[in-house]
Amino acid sequence: MAVIVTAVAIVLLAGPLMLALTGLFRSSREAASSAPVPAWDRSLTVASTLLYTLAFNLTFFIQELFLVLPKALTPGLQPTLFHNNHKWVGQHPLASLFQGTGALATVLAALICITLLRHARGTTLRLFLVWMAYCGLFMALPQVVIGALSSGSDVGMAMDYLQMGQAAKTASALLALVAMPLAAMWLARPLLAVAQDATQIATPRSRTRFMFQVATLPVIVGTALVIPFRVPREALEVVLLPVLVAWIGVVWMQAGAWRLHWLQARGTGAGSTRWLLLAVVALLAVFQLLLRPGIEFF
Repeated sequence: MAVIVTAVAIVLLAGPLMLALTGLFRSSREAASSAPVPAWDRSLTVASTLLYTLAFNLTFFIQELFLVLPKALTPGLQPTLFHNNHKWVGQHPLASLFQGTGALATVLAALICITLLRHARGTTLRLFLVWMAYCGLFMALPQVVIGALSSGSDVGMAMDYLQMGQAAKTASALLALVAMPLAAMWLARPLLAVAQDATQIATPRSRTRFMFQVATLPVIVGTALVIPFRVPREALEVVLLPVLVAWIGVVWMQAGAWRLHWLQARGTGAGSTRWLLLAVVALLAVFQLLLRPGIEFF
C-alpha cells in the first residue's frame, strides 16, 4: 500500500510540478519576440467547456449503464439505473465481477473515440472526441488504483472476484498510474492542434498559454457545470469524482504543453456555441427528469 501511495503522490503532484518548473525555466530563456500575442479565442474556450461537460456526463452514463446491463442479464439480480448511480436487488456471485464492467466500458468508449479522432474533421467534433477519450480513460484508470487499495470499491470487488493477490493489485495500480501521464500527453497533441493560427502553438510559452485556454480553464469551469448533473447525492460523491477526473489528466497537459513539438494548427474555429449550450441543458433535463427517478431493468 505504501508503494501505491508514494506512486500516487509522484503522479498527481511531484511529477507535474517538476515538469511545469522545467518548462518555466526554459521558457524564461526564450528570446524576446516582437510578434504580438495571438488574441484569446473565447468562443473556442466556451465550446471546449461545454463539450467537456457533455463528455463527462455521457461517459458517466456509459459507466453506469454498463454496470447495470450485465446485472440485468443475470438471473436473480434486479438493477435500477439512476442519473448519478445504480443499485440492484438480489444476489449472484457474478455481481462482484460486474462491478468492473463500467470502467471497462469507458475505456472501450475512449479507444473508439481515439480511433475516430484520427479521421475527424472540424474543431467541434475533434474537441468532443478528445474529451470523450479523456473522460473515458481518466474515469477508469483511477478506479484501478482505488481498487487496489479498497476491496469495497467497484473495481476492488471485481479484483477480489478474480482472486487477484496484493502483488497483482499493486502491479495493476502502478501500471494505471504510469498510463495516466502517457495518456494525458498523447491527448494534449490533438488539443493543441485545434489552434487556428500557428503562432498560438509556435513556442513553449505560447503552447502553455493555448493549453490553458483550450483545456485547463474549460475543465475547471466544466467541472463546476457537472455538479448539477450529479445532485442530489452525498457531497463527497458529488464533487470528488469530477475533481479527480479533471485534475489527474489536465495537470499533466498543462505542465507538459511546452515540450510538445512538430504540431500543426488544424483548427477550423468553434463557431456558434448556441447548440452546444442547448445540448448541455437538454442532457441535464434528461438526467434530472427521466433518469433521476430511476429506470428499472427488470
